[in-house]
Amino acid sequence: MVLDIIKEYLLQNWALILVLFAFVVMLVITVFLNKATINKMYVLIALVFTLSIIVFFEFRLGELNKLRDVREVLIAIRYSFTPIIIAFILYALVKKTHWYILLPAFLLAVINIISIFTGIVFSLDNDGNLKRGVLGYLPYIGVGGYAFWLIFVLVKQSNKQAAEIIPIIFMAFAFATGLFFPFAMGKDYSKIFSTTIAIALFVYYVFMILQLTKKDALTGLLNRQAYYALLKNNYKDITAIVSIDMNGLKKINDNEGHLAGDLAISTVSNCFLDASKSKQQVFRIGGDEFIIVCKKTNEDELNKLVETIKEKVANTKYSVSIGCCYNNSQVKDLEEMVKISDQMMYADKAAYYEKLGIKK
Repeated sequence: MVLDIIKEYLLQNWALILVLFAFVVMLVITVFLNKATINKMYVLIALVFTLSIIVFFEFRLGELNKLRDVREVLIAIRYSFTPIIIAFILYALVKKTHWYILLPAFLLAVINIISIFTGIVFSLDNDGNLKRGVLGYLPYIGVGGYAFWLIFVLVKQSNKQAAEIIPIIFMAFAFATGLFFPFAMGKDYSKIFSTTIAIALFVYYVFMILQLTKKDALTGLLNRQAYYALLKNNYKDITAIVSIDMNGLKKINDNEGHLAGDLAISTVSNCFLDASKSKQQVFRIGGDEFIIVCKKTNEDELNKLVETIKEKVANTKYSVSIGCCYNNSQVKDLEEMVKISDQMMYADKAAYYEKLGIKK
């Protein structure tokens, strides 16, 4: 009997087990992510695996129409696990997210447990059919709220390039199926929800690893290697270059320490990222050296980008020097554009220090 149950579970969830096993292997060999993030991923894997077991036994009891009380407990746990998993994904993937983001999910869990006795979220009729209570859509609303916030923040923190946006869209689609397919395809969709989430997570995790090879660890901006790759393979659409260098970073490092210097670099980097659009890629190519490569950007958009950067940096306690070059009717190759942009940036830096009465 027990072997038959195990066999049936494996047949229904073998794809899920393989994906989760591959996920564990990837985590074991990963060297790019910090230990805290990897541990959160392990917790997610355990939650998804546990949910698959709960769903399997709940549906089996429903088919047999046995152990009504146990099935109600399993339904409450299933309804509770789904928002907890999405909330934990948010906690694991989004930088600077605190543990109390999980509190609404735990509140939903309490309501689901109360529903076992009151039927406010769900109940079972005499034939064992699931009925929604007055708060029957609350679990879906909770999952939808978490999923929307997760996708919104991931997009906001991204470089807004297709390579980053497409995996986020894939994850959004996976979550959307979890919300809408139960209504379109019936309750049996719940049997594959764990697999759906596992695949979405694994695909996004692989994407994260690939992106980390192209990103600067401190700022999250694209790194020098990504910059050289872009210049080598996609130079035809580049219409403008912006060169940026921080002012006074050495003084900050000497007087306040390198942690303060790292904070300064991260702060101005966020300014560049916030000011840029999807066709304007921001790279950190050195300690305090940055370049923005603008594709299909006209001169007005270039000027707007530079002004926006100046405004955003002005709201911090730091300062930067900026130079730019637009490829106008006088055809310039990339090397010449970068050279002109750098020259303007150095002129701006010289003017900055001259204004302060500092000789460089």
